[in-house]
Amino acid sequence: MSNRIVTVFGGTGFLGRRIVRHLGDHGFAVRIASRHPRRARAQFADHDASLEPIEADIHVDAAVAAAVDGAYAVVNAVSLYVERGHETFRSVHIDAAARVAQHARRLGAARLAHVSGIGADAASRSAYIRSRGEGEAAVRRAFAEATIVRPSVMFAPDDAFLTTILALLRRLPAYPMFGRGSTRLQPVHVEDVAEAIARIVERDDARNLAFECGGPRIYSYAEFLRTVADHARLRPILMPMPFAIWWALAGVAELLPGAPVTRNQVDLMRMDNVTAPGIPGLVELGIGPQSVEQVLQAMLQSS
Repeated sequence: MSNRIVTVFGGTGFLGRRIVRHLGDHGFAVRIASRHPRRARAQFADHDASLEPIEADIHVDAAVAAAVDGAYAVVNAVSLYVERGHETFRSVHIDAAARVAQHARRLGAARLAHVSGIGADAASRSAYIRSRGEGEAAVRRAFAEATIVRPSVMFAPDDAFLTTILALLRRLPAYPMFGRGSTRLQPVHVEDVAEAIARIVERDDARNLAFECGGPRIYSYAEFLRTVADHARLRPILMPMPFAIWWALAGVAELLPGAPVTRNQVDLMRMDNVTAPGIPGLVELGIGPQSVEQVLQAMLQSS
């Protein structure tokens, strides 16, 4: 067991709070760096003093430096899906990511794990996808031995992906698909990604690598919808809908609080979201990925 400190930026988010718990299970002391430390205290009220919520704005140099100072490792799990005011893809995925990496290197952190996403591409026409790719490059320039972690679409009983699809399949007699439903997906359980990051922080041989985290099965989008529907004993009509229509609808949806669909999600659904051959992933970290079917069955039994 280790008493070394790991600072986690974004430690109150969907993935981040799982990373915090898995690091704690591996014996690390964890600083949960966020703008809302009260939220972190509430989320981790059942844990001991080895988990320390601290206030830190990822856009402020002094705050990032204070959060990183003395840490053995740093994890950046901050992400943005809809731009709002000064919270832009550039400010979060590139500038803030570089800031974390710069201070981690300057203050002597031995490890840096940067969470990106499968499909990140600095040459993409999509601002979201491009910023993810540019962010990876910015991190590597600042901290050459950083480990990049690219999850596929993540699911869990409390997610905004699987639970939303299940709810809509139950309500809609005809389910509108992205395009013709041919995009390939490799959904991964969020707990498996969090465990992967905890193991990456532990391992000397994970530095200066990229890991792509995908689940045990690749589906077309249509196959995925049918799988969810079959488990829920539903028989919806799957209705193809052109991406151009989705793009227009998402532009309007982004004006709503908690946008149900964004143009960035539409962009991501245009391209396959599967792990690339030759890039290490969960298996190389000794993790047997959980299937959508396993989690879905547990969700349906508890509902």
